[in-house]
Amino acid sequence: MKDNINPDHYKDSEIECIDAIESMLSREEFTGFLRASHFQYMWRYKKKNGVEDLKKADWYLNKLIHHETNNRRENEYS
Repeated sequence: MKDNINPDHYKDSEIECIDAIESMLSREEFTGFLRASHFQYMWRYKKKNGVEDLKKADWYLNKLIHHETNNRRENEYS
């Protein structure tokens, strides 16, 4: 089944594209990237890809939630 939300071309190397982006950015920059990506898909969904864009926005929001949850845990132990 084809995954239009997180397609294989983002995952077909040793490291997934989103993980490479995270590794090159600071925590704050990556947070901004995730927020902006979520906003982009929410902004355009009615005029471009409808529900598919809402699912992409949801993917970025879930990634942001995971990222923020991990940051809080790391801050509790430092």
